[in-house]
Amino acid sequence: MKYYDKLIFELSQEGRSGFSLPVNRYPAAPEVPAGLKRQSALKLPQVSEPDVVRHYTNLSQMNFGVDTGFYPLGSCTMKYNPKINEEIAAMPGFGGLHPLMEDALVPGARKVYEEMNKALAAITGMYTFTFDPCAGAHGELTGLMIMRQYHLNRGDLARTKVIVPDSAHGTNPASAAVAGLEVVEVKSLENGRIDVEALKPLLDNTVAGIMMTNPNTLGLFETQIEEIAALVHGVGGLLYYDGANMNPLMGVVRPGDMGFDIMHLNLHKTFSTPHGGGGPGSGPVGVAKHLEGCIPAIKVSGFHGNFGVILRAYAYILSLGKEHLQKVGQFSVLGANYIKECLKDKYKLPIEGVCKHEFVFDGLINDGAHDDVPGATTLDVAKRLLDYGFHAPTIYFPLLFHQALMIEPTETESKETLDAFIEVMRKIADEAAQDPNILHEAPHNTPISRPDETTAARNPILKFQDTL
Repeated sequence: MKYYDKLIFELSQEGRSGFSLPVNRYPAAPEVPAGLKRQSALKLPQVSEPDVVRHYTNLSQMNFGVDTGFYPLGSCTMKYNPKINEEIAAMPGFGGLHPLMEDALVPGARKVYEEMNKALAAITGMYTFTFDPCAGAHGELTGLMIMRQYHLNRGDLARTKVIVPDSAHGTNPASAAVAGLEVVEVKSLENGRIDVEALKPLLDNTVAGIMMTNPNTLGLFETQIEEIAALVHGVGGLLYYDGANMNPLMGVVRPGDMGFDIMHLNLHKTFSTPHGGGGPGSGPVGVAKHLEGCIPAIKVSGFHGNFGVILRAYAYILSLGKEHLQKVGQFSVLGANYIKECLKDKYKLPIEGVCKHEFVFDGLINDGAHDDVPGATTLDVAKRLLDYGFHAPTIYFPLLFHQALMIEPTETESKETLDAFIEVMRKIADEAAQDPNILHEAPHNTPISRPDETTAARNPILKFQDTL
């Protein structure tokens, strides 16, 4: 371990300090009540200023971000975010706003909401949007609440079920359950699309609607969407579109034109605003005209959603314009198919054919298993990628495949970056075939080697000392 790889407490030396507090300028300030005072001194590390600065600088350099490397992270669209978006969001006229300011003082912000509503409606084919939801799952819940409200307004109390494909994002059934709806699963065919024949028996007057992602979680376009829409509408149900995979369709196909009644968008994915680690995010929900009256009854946030994220997305849309928004999807589809075709002789491709923005492998063709040596798994591939400076793709999801490896290059990556990733993935496949132990023990050169993830989850060590 290098000296500055140590934790800040390990660098501590008795009597060392890197600060001096100013003299109290407010001598008349009331004394802190005895009941609120600590009974013992806080055990802070005693270190110099250079030690503190170097410690946190080194920690920052251990972090992997889209500004430092490639994120081929399926289902999350970890694209590069143009810095002009950040500059606009930080402008004093926007950054200094407060949600309780009077309407007359925020005409610019109101204009952003109005123009963003128009832009998203044009892109998606929806009639209008609410910007209240602060994340994708928050948007799902909002959309399902609108779905329930629609049926309640009609006095139809029997519609308590939502149909969810087995290839859905994990938040879909969770959101439906939180909304108080019963989840009914519909199976997929071997080609990865919804089994329409299996769907038909599930449709009756208890179905509130169906949740779908198109292209689906496997990166495949649902070719029978018009038939599915007709079937669901035929029994009085609604179609909900999970917009997390809207990236490849922008400017090409609109969910509203497919027959969807409700949808959410992940602005922090498709429309280029930072996300990860729980935020920030924005999940605006769009509805068809016949559902417009249900929106006011559904309020899921204190004010008007996450304005900073909405503003960044608006800047992104304006900077690209109608013509270049279409190219976003075209480039992401091209990149995904390029990687897939270059690697399918090394990794198992369960479903052949053209994908959209992402695709799924099912482990290695030759995992190197022999005698008593276990073969390299999807997890091993992901860990080995870290040694080569790439973030790992999504693994073990979707659940349709045991060794799923979901890869999504996004439109912001150059061919040179894609080629470098392909080269490393091929090298890892060769390593697995020749000596899978190399992968079993990976990563080899990261600040932290492979932990015991089960123990770490069940018995996490959350602080350096037992008591502080």
